[in-house]
Amino acid sequence: MKDIIKPWRHVFKLDPEKEISDDILDKVCMSGTDAIMLGGSTGVTYENTVDLMSRVRRYELPCVQEVSDLEAVVPGFDLYMVPMVLNTSDPTWIVDRHREGIERYGYMIPWELIVTEGYIVLNPDAAVAKLTKAETEISEESVAAYAQIADKLMSLPIVYLEYSGMFGDMDTVRTVRRSLDHARLFYGGGITSAEQAGVAASIADTIVVGNVIYDDLSGALETVKVVKG
Repeated sequence: MKDIIKPWRHVFKLDPEKEISDDILDKVCMSGTDAIMLGGSTGVTYENTVDLMSRVRRYELPCVQEVSDLEAVVPGFDLYMVPMVLNTSDPTWIVDRHREGIERYGYMIPWELIVTEGYIVLNPDAAVAKLTKAETEISEESVAAYAQIADKLMSLPIVYLEYSGMFGDMDTVRTVRRSLDHARLFYGGGITSAEQAGVAASIADTIVVGNVIYDDLSGALETVKVVKG
């Protein structure tokens, strides 16, 4: 099942905390995107995740949960993506929350559906950066080194460059791309146009498009067209 991510070029990310109408959800799910990811840094609950998942499940495309809160983990997703924030000095977001989750739920974890993401958070103003105390003011070389830790030392299947809320430095993304041998490179953050989507997708294996869905649906749908041709 973990091979499911290999062909993904474009993923829409929906925040369970945010309202989305049936009409907009239909357009998003029928857009041609490769998968729908559910997740957010704050305000994600079991109830709003179940509600959104049940609505997405009406469509025939992979529906995955990015796990950010142990209380919000919902059975029934095709895949569970588990972030490990690499550029933080707080072990809570590297191993402690993961240990806690395994202690509490280890007997019922579908390990065959778990994919670990080596997260590198690079926007200091993002909610996820503040929550995880990420050290965002780091050099391009340091970002690449974190990526190689994920790829070569930890053998993680995904390196995720997270610029949530801003369009990232594409030179840094290129440097990370060149440093990886095995992991897939996911890019997320600030994609608000087809042009930005095309640039990011020309470097990363997979782009994740989120906030623009709620601000400019037509712009969000254009990102699928430029990436998927």
